[in-house]
Amino acid sequence: MCMKSAYLLCFIPFAVAAQPKPASLLPKADPAIQKLVDDISAKNLEADIRGMVAFGTRHTLSETDNPKRGIGAARRWVFDEFQKYSKASGGRLKVEMDTFTVRPDGRRINKSVLMANVLATLPGTDPTDTRVLLVSGHLDSRVSDVMNATADAPGANDDGSGVAVVMELARVLAGQQFPCTLKFVAVQGEEQGLYGSRHLAERAKKEGWNLVAMLNNDIVGNSRGHDPEIVDANHVRIFSEGVPAAETPEQAAQRRQLSSENDSPSRQLARYIQRTAQLYGRGHQVVLEYRPDRFLRGGDHTPFNQQGFAAVRFTEMNEDFTHQHQDLRTEKGRPYGDVVEGVDFAYLRRNAGVNLATMASLALAPPAPQKVEVLTAELTNRTQLRWQAPTGVPKPAGYVVLVRETSAPQWQTRYQVTSPSIDLPLNKDNFIFGVASVDAAGHESTSVLPVVAR
Repeated sequence: MCMKSAYLLCFIPFAVAAQPKPASLLPKADPAIQKLVDDISAKNLEADIRGMVAFGTRHTLSETDNPKRGIGAARRWVFDEFQKYSKASGGRLKVEMDTFTVRPDGRRINKSVLMANVLATLPGTDPTDTRVLLVSGHLDSRVSDVMNATADAPGANDDGSGVAVVMELARVLAGQQFPCTLKFVAVQGEEQGLYGSRHLAERAKKEGWNLVAMLNNDIVGNSRGHDPEIVDANHVRIFSEGVPAAETPEQAAQRRQLSSENDSPSRQLARYIQRTAQLYGRGHQVVLEYRPDRFLRGGDHTPFNQQGFAAVRFTEMNEDFTHQHQDLRTEKGRPYGDVVEGVDFAYLRRNAGVNLATMASLALAPPAPQKVEVLTAELTNRTQLRWQAPTGVPKPAGYVVLVRETSAPQWQTRYQVTSPSIDLPLNKDNFIFGVASVDAAGHESTSVLPVVAR
């Protein structure tokens, strides 16, 4: 008798040698990627967070000329740290202060402000590979009053933890060579209205970046939740949009036809991250949250979704809101404020590892296949898929076809093929399919949902 989890492998009433055979659900791990993950240092993460906290406040409206306090000093410090990584990499890591002016908005910006995102770019080695991968955290901090730009706002976890992840990934990866381009950014203005990420997303759209993955890290360093008290150092949440925010009317019609509300590019990226964590997380697990963000809240991935990019948010499993957006104080014996003591650096290191493994895996993999289609000309209980190799880059060594039941949230079966087509003894009514490219070493791209062939 077949268990539900084995349904895909045992329900087929006929079995012949000519039928495609399922492969292992996970690809083979790459020891080189595991070594990079293991090179992440909890001590470095702690030092980076303490370095940010030392600026007193990083409020977006705080002073910019003081060399030791405020958002200006913090921006210059991150810039200088990126420059150190660049020097160690032989100058390959390119660092810039991407400045932009925000006018008063009548809400959380009460004066004209010159903001800046600190951006480091590791160019790809293959000029034909135009893909861009981006990891981000927000540098600014705040206290209870979002307009208080002078009070101490340590921002150790929100979002010193996310920026520390970005910095540590830049340090570890700066000396590596990948076919595509990697970008590391500490954005400004998140607490005042996602200004830095909106500026960068609009820039990416205007400049035509082939941005295939944006990883936003916001509040990723605390393993102890409050109200209720929960300790969980083994999981991290990934939030991803279902229906794309930038969906066109034609795409909406296609989505309704296929009932693909759970298969947006961002959702496919989230599934990719979860599978990558299973390979390189050493037991650290990703929990997929099928929402764009936490309940009624948003983050720096949102503007990228709005521009049509695949973007997701990393957030710790159980937040402690006494350490978020709070004045430094003690009430009834409980300390309030986002201080360094609220960060679990071993937990943060594991979350950084999932980020790094995802970026490295995607960067080493070929681009995803193109024009993935399901053939429907004949009435049959089989499923025929076809696709094309990605253009402008070396042809992939092969492809992977992922399968799951329509009611299943994650992929259940995986087939490996060398040709750009497959004929499966699976009823297209009952299953959802995705196709990914793979290189000779087994690095896989994200999967692409097939559309109906015309």
